[in-house]
Amino acid sequence: MATIRKRGNSYQIRVSCGYDVTGNQVTQTMSWTPESNMTKKQIEKEVTRQAVLFEEACIKGQVVSSVKFETFAEQWFEEYAKRNLKNTSLDRMMRLRDKVYPAIGHLRLDKITARHIQNFVNKLADTPNEHTKKPLARKTIVHNLSFVSCVFDYAVKMGMISDNPCRRVNVPKGEKFERPIYTIEETQQLLKLLKEKAPLKYYAFYVLVLYSGFRRGEMLGLEWKDLNYNNNIISVRRTSNYTPEKGVYTDTTKTKRSQRSIKLPQSVMDLLKAYQGEQNAEIERLGNKWEDYDRLFTQWNGKPMNPHTAGYWLRDFCEQNNFRFCDTHSFRHLNASLLINAGIDVTSVSAALGHAQTSTTLNIYSHHFLEVQAKNSEAIATAINFTP
Repeated sequence: MATIRKRGNSYQIRVSCGYDVTGNQVTQTMSWTPESNMTKKQIEKEVTRQAVLFEEACIKGQVVSSVKFETFAEQWFEEYAKRNLKNTSLDRMMRLRDKVYPAIGHLRLDKITARHIQNFVNKLADTPNEHTKKPLARKTIVHNLSFVSCVFDYAVKMGMISDNPCRRVNVPKGEKFERPIYTIEETQQLLKLLKEKAPLKYYAFYVLVLYSGFRRGEMLGLEWKDLNYNNNIISVRRTSNYTPEKGVYTDTTKTKRSQRSIKLPQSVMDLLKAYQGEQNAEIERLGNKWEDYDRLFTQWNGKPMNPHTAGYWLRDFCEQNNFRFCDTHSFRHLNASLLINAGIDVTSVSAALGHAQTSTTLNIYSHHFLEVQAKNSEAIATAINFTP
C-alpha cells in the first residue's frame, strides 16, 4: 500500500518493496509536483493516480531490491537449499556456481532479464565439455538453468522481485542422447561370463539390477532385512549415495513412490541366498574387522560400497573379456524395455521403476511404447488381412 505525504509544494509517495538479502525492509519513494494551475480536487485525484501507478511499477518488478545475483544466491544456499534439498542435489547446485556466477553473478537481481539468461544458456550450448570435447549434454544445461530459476523463485517468494525471468528462457534441443543398452543376446552372454568368471558379489549385483530395475543408489542401500525369502519379495526403503563433502551416506529414496516392493523369480532369490551365505562366511573369517551395516553390497570390511565401484568393476571386467561395456544405469533401462516389450502397461512399469508419475515413464520410454503400439497395429493388420 502506497503512502502519500505532502512536502512543501510537492508530494512524496512511498511504497514497500519487500525485503533485502539481510531481511531489512526495502522502500522506494518518488516525488510528484502538481502543475500550478491545478485545483485542489485535481491535485488530490492526480496524486492518488500517481501513487497507484508507482505501486504497480513496484509490483511488476520495475522497482526492486538492488542486491547482486551472487550475493542473493549464497543467501539462498544458507536459508533454503541446505535445509531442503537432498545432499546430491545440493552438491550439484554448488558445483554449478562456477559457471553461473561468472555469467550473471555480478548483475543486480532486478536488472537480470530473460535475455541475459538466454545468452548464458546459449553460450553453454556452444561450449564443449572440457573432458569429452563434445557439446554439453542438454541435461547439463537444464541443471544450470534450474539452479538460476530456483534462486529467482526464492527471490519472488521473499518479495524481492515479482517475476522469474527463467520462465521465458528456452533450452536448445541439442543432440538426443540414446543410452546404449545390451541386446537380449548380449545380456545372456554377459550373464554367462559373470557366472563363470566374476566374484559372486558382482554376479549377484548385476543379476539383481537386471531383474529389479533398481537405481544404483537403491541397490547399494539394500539391507538383508529387506529380503523376504518366504514370498520372494525385496523392498526398497533407502538409498546409499556419495558426495565429496560427506563421502558415502544413507538417504531417503528419491520419491515416496520409490519406496516399493517387487516379487522376484525363485532363481534370483536362490542366488541372493547363496551370496548371503558367502558373505556370512567372510564375516566369520574377518571377526572384529567386519563393520556390520547389514548391507547386501559392501566393501571388503562391511562398509557401504562407493556408488562408482560396481560400474568401474564392470568396465574393467568387460575390457578383460573383450566384451562391449554398458554402464550400470543401462541395466535399469534394459529392465524397462523388456517390461514394455512384454506388453506391461505404463502404470505397472512406472510403479516397478519407482517413478513419481507415469508421465516420467512415458517421457523417458515413449519410443519403446510407440514401437509396441506399432507391433500391435501390425498384428491386427495381419489378422484382418485388410487391403484398401
